[in-house]
Amino acid sequence: MERNVETKQGRTFHIHDTPGSKGTIIAVHGLTGNYKQMVYYQKAFYGEYRFISYDLRGRGNSDPADQETSILTHADDLMDLIDTLDIEDPILMGYSMGGYICAIVASHLPNLAGLILLDGAGEVDHSQRELIIPSLNRLKKTYASPEDYVNTTKAIYENLGIDWNQTLDEIARYEIKKNESNINWIHKSDSHFIEQDFESFYSFDSENTGPSISCPTLLIIATGKMGDQPSLFNDQSYMNIKQLIPNIHSECTEANHYTLVFNQQPDIIQHIGDFLES
Repeated sequence: MERNVETKQGRTFHIHDTPGSKGTIIAVHGLTGNYKQMVYYQKAFYGEYRFISYDLRGRGNSDPADQETSILTHADDLMDLIDTLDIEDPILMGYSMGGYICAIVASHLPNLAGLILLDGAGEVDHSQRELIIPSLNRLKKTYASPEDYVNTTKAIYENLGIDWNQTLDEIARYEIKKNESNINWIHKSDSHFIEQDFESFYSFDSENTGPSISCPTLLIIATGKMGDQPSLFNDQSYMNIKQLIPNIHSECTEANHYTLVFNQQPDIIQHIGDFLES
């Protein structure tokens, strides 16, 4: 069920909440994503685990981003949302930027049942900036129609090895809105704030965050090339966090950073299922 939730701190989030009886998974999407980015994982655990995905502020249909937006403000938002929904012992699942957010929250909340990092919370250097910043150009453009945006996005994604389908078409259409003149279409997210969020990756304090995470943790590392570009992260990116989180298990996948969420990944679903059962 989709709905808007106003939190105790007065923030409004658009969430997708599906039922399950084994526990509650809260999924946090990536830098330019929205709740629909986690659709394959939400469907995989439907009926087993209550699964809540949501639009971060500055994305989708949630409130606008803070002027000083960062992974820290998003982590504060997530703790606010958990408190408002009165969820006990949640399992946090973070993809890409969502991994940093969930790791920070996990370091503050001792009552988590588990933490799942989907190619997120790795150390960043200049190589991630060179890969990510140019990809944000589509957020700055004006489009003549939804089809114009969908076709642009489809071309980009197919170059990254993503299998385009109706689900991705729906995700793309959710990302845009009419501009102020009500003639053309623009992305719902402001590229300035998206870049600001990206730059905050460099302030992620793994040395203090990792040792404070007490819950069992599963790290999925996507090693696949992104088209003709290397993987966004690699084993070296996660060396520190793997040493610092006391109870962590990692798995590598040949999927790349984007196919990890935009293509169905039955092997990864199996790894997550095994982790949850254990």
